[in-house]
Amino acid sequence: MIGISLRSRTAVAAGILCVFAGTGQASAQDIELPGQLAWTAYDVGSGGYNQAVAIGGALKNELGIDLRVLPGRNDVSRQVPLRQGRVQFSATGVGASYLAQEGVFEFGGADWGPQAVRLLLAANGDGNLGIGVAADAGIETIADLAGKRVAYVVGAPSLNENITAILAFANLTWDDVERVEFSGFGAAWEAIINDQADAAFAASTSGQAYQLEASPRGLFWPPLPHDDTEGWQRLQERAPFFIPNDGTEGAAMGADNVNEAATYPYPVLTTYAEQDTSLVYNMTKAMVELYPTYQDSAPGINGWALDNQVFAWAVPYHEGAVEYFREAGVWTEEHDAHNDALIERQGVLAAAWEEMQGEEVAEADFEARWMEVRAQKLEEAGLSVVFE
Repeated sequence: MIGISLRSRTAVAAGILCVFAGTGQASAQDIELPGQLAWTAYDVGSGGYNQAVAIGGALKNELGIDLRVLPGRNDVSRQVPLRQGRVQFSATGVGASYLAQEGVFEFGGADWGPQAVRLLLAANGDGNLGIGVAADAGIETIADLAGKRVAYVVGAPSLNENITAILAFANLTWDDVERVEFSGFGAAWEAIINDQADAAFAASTSGQAYQLEASPRGLFWPPLPHDDTEGWQRLQERAPFFIPNDGTEGAAMGADNVNEAATYPYPVLTTYAEQDTSLVYNMTKAMVELYPTYQDSAPGINGWALDNQVFAWAVPYHEGAVEYFREAGVWTEEHDAHNDALIERQGVLAAAWEEMQGEEVAEADFEARWMEVRAQKLEEAGLSVVFE
């Protein structure tokens, strides 16, 4: 279980002063990036896509750099170009970061396995991530989802496992709801508007959430009361990256309409461990030092601010990003220890995967066998086993 709060600031305010005291302001000549960059991101209209486009505008206006944003309908479609080297970074979610690191669900197949994912930055905003429902569907609590039509996005384990975890909050499973399959995130939310589904997972700042709020059906976010200890234990056993949060930004919520529920960093900017350290350093620097030029340009984008960063999350940071944070005065020895432990976990998973390659396993049995080996090696290393 991850016992952190996205609102804790890790003494970053002093670091911000350090960053800008040395430079006066963000200066283009101090940021060395290629003239063209490419990221993958969520579907067009999603909060992650909109933020990536806004950041691309800042890169163009301030540095003359063209950022090409490739929308992906699911975790795998966002991760493939990154693994193939066709993009340098991915503004993705927990699926192509945490689940990819763990080598589970779509990343547990023979052609994937645990991925050496690394973070640059994460957007920790004032919105929530959760199950949004049509306001006219009679759903006031998570328990009320029983028997309702819940969207399942094929090839998107992060979205689907998040719903699994939130259903567990109320002691529900997918067997208790009507599972309706869709090919992508956008299609799932359009289906709610068109009365083909009643609920789907999203960030409260996503374009689709605003569209549903403005539709005749309306939007409501069932709460996850923070004092429900047993409910939160069930949720975090399935998804340890979730933490309690009072959402005030996004569709159908605000300062006067607080959503007592959950969140985790979204999007997160990722790459692979082998990515060039200098490139990662400069991309991180650009994201931080150009922040004043793109803040407030898209819903949820203020989560990228340096003082919103949480350096003790569930996926390790790239050494190039760590180098920048150290220079900024916001990276501590405690962060080093946490990061090293996460990298060690990835090493255990990679070794387990390597051992699997020496076994002769039928294709139909491969994923089940991998999960057995994975659990065994994590237990032997004294590490937590999530997704057994």
